Amino acid sequence: MQPLIPNLWFDGDAEDAATFYCSLFDDSRIIAVARYGPNTPGPEGSVMSVEFELLGRRFVGINGGPQFPFTEAVSFEVRCDTQEEIDRLWAALVEGGKPGPCGWLTDRYGLSWQISSSELVEMITDPDQEKVNRVTQAFLQVNGEPFDLAALRAAFAGTAR
Repeated sequence: MQPLIPNLWFDGDAEDAATFYCSLFDDSRIIAVARYGPNTPGPEGSVMSVEFELLGRRFVGINGGPQFPFTEAVSFEVRCDTQEEIDRLWAALVEGGKPGPCGWLTDRYGLSWQISSSELVEMITDPDQEKVNRVTQAFLQVNGEPFDLAALRAAFAGTAR
């Protein structure tokens, strides 16, 4: 079976975005850069597309122009194991972008991200509905800042103030 490879439409900064994303995640690299040739839609020699891997998963960034900007209808969720990882990725990705609710942000390229905790999925799928309700209320209160893992854990445990 062929792999599923997301293609991301950028407005001229696909290579810059791919390089930035690769600098943030382990097991990431630029694989190939394709350039526009003569008689093509882009300026000859400029980047047409860039193939890259993030955390071992392949993506393609296409310099397609301004007609199809990113929206929050599609986002990438990163499940972090530590508060330090949440804080590092949040700070790097939100720089030049804008923070959003519930651990979401939009980066400088317009792409939406959810910087989350790997524990959160377990918390919100726990069979104890009271625990689920508490942690859900806790993460719904997060607006414009990264998740506080200790606060989520306290809400789940019922020890939050």
